[in-house]
Amino acid sequence: MLATIHGERTLTELDFVRLQKLTGGHPPPALADLLDMADVLPSREVPADIVTMYAQVEIEDLPTRERQKLVVCYPDDAAPNDGFISVLSPVGIGLLGLKAGATARWRTPGGEESAARVLTVLFQPEASGDYTT
Repeated sequence: MLATIHGERTLTELDFVRLQKLTGGHPPPALADLLDMADVLPSREVPADIVTMYAQVEIEDLPTRERQKLVVCYPDDAAPNDGFISVLSPVGIGLLGLKAGATARWRTPGGEESAARVLTVLFQPEASGDYTT
């Protein structure tokens, strides 16, 4: 397992349905865990400090204190060098549904454990009135 699901997670109904369809009903184990345990809310009811699909977040790597801005996106839009991280990646699964202030944890493909704190949600489509992205 490359991502570890810790703490409460919240997904929009739209993200939940799209993630199920994306994987053809056979999500990777960590994503299956997320889908099984997440609170699912209508897009209009999701708090603005939750990491949703296409939300821009600022995270801080716990060991190095390095900060970076990331956007969790669908695999076709992934561009890691530009900060667009696939939702199917360990980092993407680790971040999706977290609240600002929470810590994301995942394993790298090499097996090392990583962790980063979600400092802030800089932009969230739902908070800006976009309920279809």
